[in-house]
Amino acid sequence: MLIWNLAEYVAWALAAVLGAYIIIDWLRTDSRYSEEELTSSREGQLEAMTEQHEL
Repeated sequence: MLIWNLAEYVAWALAAVLGAYIIIDWLRTDSRYSEEELTSSREGQLEAMTEQHEL
C-alpha cells in the first residue's frame, strides 16, 4: 500500500505544479498581448483569402 500512497502524493504534486504553470503562463500571456490581439483570428483571415482565390 505504501507505493500507492506515494504515487497518489506524486500525482497531486504534479497536478499542483501543472496548475501553477498554467496560471503563471496565463498571467504572462495576458500581460504581454492585448485582448484584441488574443481574440483575432489570423488563420481565419488567411483561410478567407484562399477561399476567395478559389472562386
